[in-house]
Amino acid sequence: MTAQISTAVKIRETRSDRIFNGANTAFWIVVLAIVLYPLYLILIASVSDPDAVMMGRVLFKPVDFSLIGYEAVFQHRDLWNSYVNAVFYTLAGSALSLIVTLMAAYGLSRRFLAKGLFNFLIVFTMFFTGGLIPTFITLKDMGLYNTRIIMVIINCVSVWNLMVARTYIKTTLPEDLYEAAVVDGATHFVYFFRIVLPLSGTIIAVLSVYYGVARWNDYFTALVYIRDRVKLPLQTILREVLASLTTSTSSDAFFSAYANDTKGMTDAMRKAAVAKYCCIVVSTAPAVLLYVFMQKYFVKGVMIGSLKG
Repeated sequence: MTAQISTAVKIRETRSDRIFNGANTAFWIVVLAIVLYPLYLILIASVSDPDAVMMGRVLFKPVDFSLIGYEAVFQHRDLWNSYVNAVFYTLAGSALSLIVTLMAAYGLSRRFLAKGLFNFLIVFTMFFTGGLIPTFITLKDMGLYNTRIIMVIINCVSVWNLMVARTYIKTTLPEDLYEAAVVDGATHFVYFFRIVLPLSGTIIAVLSVYYGVARWNDYFTALVYIRDRVKLPLQTILREVLASLTTSTSSDAFFSAYANDTKGMTDAMRKAAVAKYCCIVVSTAPAVLLYVFMQKYFVKGVMIGSLKG
């Protein structure tokens, strides 16, 4: 009897089911191809011969393998320094964001007076802000303009990430655990650092990806608040490189040395044809790798955000 009960009943697939499954699979394969092909094209164009790229011969595989575009990009005088800056801003900023977000999320998960008011004030900032100019004036008056610290502390907390972290703590860590810790004499700080953090590996990983990618891709903050080129991050420098591709006389263009040389300018324009693809690869590669290594946490992160609390 037990063996019969445990035997799985195989549901017979009808002809309509097979047609639907086949059509559904074909549809999503087409969608996947449409999404992935532009990314693949950028990658193969970045390692192809510039003439082949300009003539539109690069479609499905690299043509006359060449790294001339990467050589042009990495010869830019500020690139390596900006790369180091971007790594520092991303790591330091993400670490600070994680600490502040998790501590605020823990506080909002507790019961206290006027909790609803605090929740409202925090969520309110998702829809209404002071604007760019008032924010710029305030930060400048605070002495943060043109400093590295502003790249670390600005946009420190995302309200959406804060709500997700709060929901995770409320739904994953039972109230009985907190009560048991209090009975044993644990304070909020002891409970947070010794119990909440060790049991929050999933949300920490998810928030690390969200904050890390956002800070790595941020070019606008430096564009507004940083004046010294030595402090600029990678994305802002790459934006300048891409902008320089449209001009042949700019002194900051990576091919400006050939401004009075027709042959040199032609060669520079050939490099520019693939350098724009190389810039995209250089700037997105770290973020893509981060997603690849942390993808197992994404499903849990999406489910956390779907819960109400």
